[in-house]
Amino acid sequence: MKWDNALKDYKHYLKLERGLSKNSIDNYSLDVLKLMKYLSVNEISVSPLKISEKTIQEFVYNASKSLNARSQSRLISGLRSFFSFLVFEDYRKSNPLDLLESPKIGRKLPDTISIAEIDKIIQAIDLSKPEGERNRAIIETLYGCGLRVSELIDLKISDLYFEEGYIKVTGKGNKQRFIPISDYTIKFINIYKSEVRIHLNISAEATDTLFLNRRGKKLTRAMIFTITRDLTEAAGINKKVSPHTFRHSFATHLLENGADLRAIQQMLGHESITTTEIYVHVDRSHLKKVMEDFHPRR
Repeated sequence: MKWDNALKDYKHYLKLERGLSKNSIDNYSLDVLKLMKYLSVNEISVSPLKISEKTIQEFVYNASKSLNARSQSRLISGLRSFFSFLVFEDYRKSNPLDLLESPKIGRKLPDTISIAEIDKIIQAIDLSKPEGERNRAIIETLYGCGLRVSELIDLKISDLYFEEGYIKVTGKGNKQRFIPISDYTIKFINIYKSEVRIHLNISAEATDTLFLNRRGKKLTRAMIFTITRDLTEAAGINKKVSPHTFRHSFATHLLENGADLRAIQQMLGHESITTTEIYVHVDRSHLKKVMEDFHPRR
């Protein structure tokens, strides 16, 4: 089996069997492509079925010279997944990365911004331009519902259940969940729909997509990052703010105001409560309040 064929089969597996998004599939594939490039540059002729543990270790060692611990761990994890697929399909007997340890990495606390800073970002939006109403609705939805970027750009009009107060979101692994949406956020989405979106020349493939560009096509991930970066700069906030920052802030502010961690997990679409628990570390006051409210020696 050649590398190209193995990678093609692997991508089909990630899409059909694991239900991953295109972005996740591209990231997994990139790890394999890096290994393929290394073999080509070093004139190492070996198939994915015959490559040895030693060759993999040499590749990881060379790649690690220019990578931090988190990136090294990500590379090893991606390759381990690829070779696990080959073992799963009976192409190989063993995974050459089974004994390769990933570097220890600490848990990185998520970046958040305050409610005042979110208000400043929204106030920096130029509402005299058509895209201003769209951008306000985008920021309000990111923060108001705690969406991932991919969930935002894939959000459909048919997923809006405003009368019931929910939106339906398709997250990682094509898993769907309902998220409560406030009247405040609904208001700005409706303004965008009735005053801006209705006047666009919408492409056939985007008729049900909520947020569109000026040409009536689906927005890209890169465009959402550009919007949040430009608005942060316009607001005079000297922080690195990404679309994901609004998601982190959504969870942190809910926790600060007394929300149950399990409810936050469900709204964020986290498979494990462990992932959600990171927000407890961001808001230490929540831990103190739990102790004061519930410990018998309080």
